Amino acid sequence: MIVQCLQCHKTFRKEPNQIKKHPKHFCGHHCAAIYNNAHKSTGTRVSKLEKWLQAQLTALYPDLEFHFNQRDAINGELDIYIPSLKMAFELNGIFHYEPIYGPEKLASVQTNDHRKFQACGEREIELCIIDVSKFSYFKMSKAMEFLKIILDVLNEKRKWVDPDLN
Repeated sequence: MIVQCLQCHKTFRKEPNQIKKHPKHFCGHHCAAIYNNAHKSTGTRVSKLEKWLQAQLTALYPDLEFHFNQRDAINGELDIYIPSLKMAFELNGIFHYEPIYGPEKLASVQTNDHRKFQACGEREIELCIIDVSKFSYFKMSKAMEFLKIILDVLNEKRKWVDPDLN
């Protein structure tokens, strides 16, 4: 039977027993992952630290447009992106440095990290990577350290872009 992928809308053949077993149709694991991540009803891929930083940054800089966990800048997700400054921040946890889910998954994550770095460079977006791998649970004092890093970089960049802020 011919079916259509829910994500990319490509048509492909699927056996009747597979349709019964898997009523949602995807042409591959990649499309299934994109669709399922976008249509999650439980859980989150955004850490408590990221949520807290989002709240702090939008409150501290109401004049700046922030994009959090969006894919619009480089066709890949950036944790924090500020279009007017052409600046992005990635908060890399332990999964970016240790083979928690095996060496293949680590290699995949690191390849994706490298692709993001290259894509930002090609679009002249300054990418700041912050290692949060030692941040195992949310603690305000530690979160403040990461906020300070972002604020220092952000304020320096704003001075560079707009000398009147000095």
